[in-house]
Amino acid sequence: MARSDRSLNKTERLFALVLLLQNRPNMTSRDLAEHFGVSRRTIFRDLRTLGESGVPLTYAESGGYEILEGYQLPPLMFSAREAATLLVGAEFTKLQPDPSLQTDADAVAMKIRSVLPDSVRDYIDRLQERTVLSPFNEAERLGATGDEQGRWFELSEAVARQRKVKMTYYVASRDEETVREVDPLGLVYYSDHWNLIAFDHLRGEIRNFRLDQIKKLRTRFDGFEPPEGFDLKEHLRERGTKPENVRMTVRFRNRAWRWARRQLPADIEQELPSGKGWTEVTFEFENVAYVAKWLLRYGTDAQVVGPKALRVEIANQARAVAASYEGVPVAA
Repeated sequence: MARSDRSLNKTERLFALVLLLQNRPNMTSRDLAEHFGVSRRTIFRDLRTLGESGVPLTYAESGGYEILEGYQLPPLMFSAREAATLLVGAEFTKLQPDPSLQTDADAVAMKIRSVLPDSVRDYIDRLQERTVLSPFNEAERLGATGDEQGRWFELSEAVARQRKVKMTYYVASRDEETVREVDPLGLVYYSDHWNLIAFDHLRGEIRNFRLDQIKKLRTRFDGFEPPEGFDLKEHLRERGTKPENVRMTVRFRNRAWRWARRQLPADIEQELPSGKGWTEVTFEFENVAYVAKWLLRYGTDAQVVGPKALRVEIANQARAVAASYEGVPVAA
């Protein structure tokens, strides 16, 4: 099946070209162009690049290109520890809601396994049989919609290539969709979702957009230059201390804090033992409703010290949950 040139960059295509000619010799330039979904001129350029880099290409008497027998790509050598780290990383990637990331992670894992020595491969197989990252994730993956597929990858390419993006974005606070043209500057993963950091031409400033709220997306051909001196990590640090942030203090049971600490959607300003198995944490964040919703997952293992607005918001959200069950019969 022919593949679009957009799906492979030049380096990937050259690597795939070598593998293809080693496994299916005597392919003509037309065959290769059809296979990769590119022009014959592109294939001729790729073949010339391979020849100049030392790949022993030849043209068979029966017609078509082949690589002289005995040529081997430089092997990728992984220790058992390195291979385990890469494959566990691929499994974490498969937990993402974007189906394209899940598919790519499977492909990466297969390629890694294919270059491992038998002894390391057996070790990895035993490890994977005994490692479960998310026993309930299959249901979550099946719930991903086709509209979500490829969004992360398309935006990551727009960030790397500095291409403008036009998108339809859902604003939950106003329950409306707006059309935005943005300059994508970076991608950030918070506790449960991906975010795009981008210069918003509608607002004239750098804004944060949740990927799961992007309804339509199109990468434009025109490029952009990031704001002078822009640094993503510095921007996120400044965002964590901007005036509209709310200072919050929460007490966690130590057993819950071990997990909450990894997902706290802000930098920790202060962390102190609070006695009797509790830890008191202070941080700043701009969205009280978001933090309230996040804290509800910890139930009575989290107690808000302040501000009052956060306590009120949690109480309101908890009452809304309780009200949704009023009148619902309880099973015997």
